[in-house]
Amino acid sequence: MNIALTDFARARLFPADGRRTAIQDITPAQFVERLNAEAPERVIPGYAPFCRLHVHRNWTSTKCSVIPITGENRHQLRSAYEARTREELPVLVRWFEGLEPPVANYLVPILYSREQMAKEDTPVDADWGIVGCLYTMDPDEIPMVPITMMRNALGVEEGGSGVPLDRTAYRRSVAFWTSHANWR
Repeated sequence: MNIALTDFARARLFPADGRRTAIQDITPAQFVERLNAEAPERVIPGYAPFCRLHVHRNWTSTKCSVIPITGENRHQLRSAYEARTREELPVLVRWFEGLEPPVANYLVPILYSREQMAKEDTPVDADWGIVGCLYTMDPDEIPMVPITMMRNALGVEEGGSGVPLDRTAYRRSVAFWTSHANWR
């Protein structure tokens, strides 16, 4: 099995501006090389048969991507309408500003199969393409953000994957994201 980094993930995980919310201390090539050389500690089935998550111990200084919302930090939440790419429609997102999260214990790349990548018109020259990465304290998946679940259900034309909405998973996601937010 081999893994490649998609252009979509490269722009989000290794942005040109070097933001602190990105993967730190390594290049995209070093990241992919390590994922191809090192077996994951755990493989988690994704939300569809074409998706899987590989759990790796964090070997970088990358910080956790998600922080619990508390009474002490709620005033630092911000929101705006944003799109991940020029082609996608903006959606409401929220994040913390001014917080310093801990270094993540795990990097959890999100992988799509070569067949799914071709279906989404982003072919990869590997068995699996990296479409994202979670930076977590525990070796587990963070629930997909509710709007991402909806976008996926809308189909490839709207930046999704075409997987129908799972109402139970959606409710679990809402419960998690009601009490957590990303940071910038």
